[in-house]
Amino acid sequence: MTIVQPDGFLALPRAGTGPGVLVLHAWWGLNDTIKAVCRRLACSGYVAFAPDLYHGKVADSIAGAETLGSAIDANHLQAEAEVAQAAQFLSQRVGQAGPGQAVIAFSLGGYYALHLAAADPEHLRSVVLFYGTEGSMGSDFSNSRADYLGHFAGNDQYETRSNVDILEASLRRAGRPVKFHTYPGTSHWFFEKDRVDAYNAPAARLAWRRTLAFLRATLAPQATR
Repeated sequence: MTIVQPDGFLALPRAGTGPGVLVLHAWWGLNDTIKAVCRRLACSGYVAFAPDLYHGKVADSIAGAETLGSAIDANHLQAEAEVAQAAQFLSQRVGQAGPGQAVIAFSLGGYYALHLAAADPEHLRSVVLFYGTEGSMGSDFSNSRADYLGHFAGNDQYETRSNVDILEASLRRAGRPVKFHTYPGTSHWFFEKDRVDAYNAPAARLAWRRTLAFLRATLAPQATR
């Protein structure tokens, strides 16, 4: 059965095919920053798809983002279903013979990435989190088969150090490979160039290099679980 492309943004590499990477947006929505991440992934050989969980709505202020984020939190089951549909679309787009797919999630998207890894362990090989544990306390990761990489701010007003530590410990108890990095002197959104009050170019470059190295390692065809 062919799955129609859900609302979202698709970026293809020059070859037209490659490993799949799902990109889950922060509470701002599917903005130009997230689309740029998809394009950068495509330039590195990946088929990148970012589902639009807000269906056309984008916030450019914290107040607006809080409103949109609260609405999706209140209807999180629908959002989980849409993320699962996006993952199915991406798997079909790259072909089932591939080595599996990755998900890169920003802030709010972190919850849905972590949920997907447990709900679809057969297809999800790697998870990259940018400064978001998003309600993962008490989550069960025993079904997951993914590797995990995390990028967290040294001074984060939205994500406590204890939340990050709890998530890391939970993943390790589930037997999952995990590597979390903290970037001193940075704050939430340090990777997002459009957040001029938080963007940190050196940290963003380092996080991106680490992300690409992680994807190369975990999405390689010879990798096994």
